[in-house]
Amino acid sequence: MRTRHSSNSRATAAGIVGRWLRAGEFPDRQLATVTEDRAFLTEVAYGIARWRGLLDWVIAQVASRPPDAAVLPYLYVGLYQLLLMDHVAPYAAVNETVNALKHDRNAARAAGFVNGLLRRVTREETNLRAAIDEQPLHVRESHPELLVARWTERYGGERTAALCRWNNTKPCVTVHACAGRTTAAALLERFHAHGIHAVPHGAEPEAFLSVAHGVAVPDLPGYKDGLFSVQDPSTLRAVELLDPHPGETVLDACAAPGGKTMLIAERMGGRGRLVAADKSARRMPRLRENLARMGLDWVEAVEADVTSPRFNSDAAGTFDRILLDAPCTNTGVLRRRPDARWRFGMSALKDAAGLQRQMLGCTASLLKPGGVLVYSTCSLEPEEGHAPAAERVEDHPDLTVEASWTHVPPDGDMDGGSAVRIRRG
Repeated sequence: MRTRHSSNSRATAAGIVGRWLRAGEFPDRQLATVTEDRAFLTEVAYGIARWRGLLDWVIAQVASRPPDAAVLPYLYVGLYQLLLMDHVAPYAAVNETVNALKHDRNAARAAGFVNGLLRRVTREETNLRAAIDEQPLHVRESHPELLVARWTERYGGERTAALCRWNNTKPCVTVHACAGRTTAAALLERFHAHGIHAVPHGAEPEAFLSVAHGVAVPDLPGYKDGLFSVQDPSTLRAVELLDPHPGETVLDACAAPGGKTMLIAERMGGRGRLVAADKSARRMPRLRENLARMGLDWVEAVEADVTSPRFNSDAAGTFDRILLDAPCTNTGVLRRRPDARWRFGMSALKDAAGLQRQMLGCTASLLKPGGVLVYSTCSLEPEEGHAPAAERVEDHPDLTVEASWTHVPPDGDMDGGSAVRIRRG
């Protein structure tokens, strides 16, 4: 069924995409305040983030000149509807997008250019789709060529193609039933009673549910009561390696928004000390809100940089266990963070790996003798996985790698990443 959306919705979508292109402000934060036509705007904004590479290729084939920066968001919005949204009529995609552009004083002068380009794509769609099918994988599946080349060398062509296709699918919402407050089975029954379709997650059916699209997370029954947290089953693996116990002193070194903190807290059962630290002032409110919603008032939420000399001096030798879920290039979660693919490059990878090595060194010094550090990332790149941990252990004979975990999608229907458990002698 074809659905109608106003030019106002196209203008809003172009505004969201434009801010992302200019300032790197990913659509999720912008969409948080949207109420009207939210489903359409979410699909367009996230879809453009996924398919930007392919859309750029199409523009290069049909445009008489490179579009101005103010015009490009409207072209993306129009092209995404024409090529990737079957339920939007082509005439509506063209007319309403051009009407939206006409009311933007920075882009209105290009209305004829955009109208002509979108109409040409409509006329030549069959030939364009055939040409797309002949393009290399990085064009067809809209990924950076460098990333596809690296993955192909490591995983082979077939597995890399499957990974790229997986990254371009729309992920379901996955929720973890809070142990001690409910079970996945009880939560599933509650969802079904409210007409919400959900199923046990294949990777962790006893603890996680996959929830169908269409309901905002805060509107799910049990959310406000703290019966579940929103996170992928892959997050459980690092916490399993950490294996925190009641009565211990534990640090979650990069905690926001708090998913792994909640899993650690479940295992500690309210006994001991759990510090949830994050250096981002912008992310701290969400961390504190999540902890409050889950009734975890005993957890210490601290705005702190674990690499700072003061933090290291005050907390040296303090912790029994530390989880370092380090910042990374996010290449294991491109399905959920589609924009991250366009930030990938050797410079970004080098910077991330350097920060990870620094953070490993600082957090290792915070362990008690015999303490355990789990270093994890949601990256598939070797430079961000076992390599930094191995380098750190090689430089410090009192550290030993005890176990590790690596996962590459789409196996297991869950996000990718790696984790390494290190013990201080």
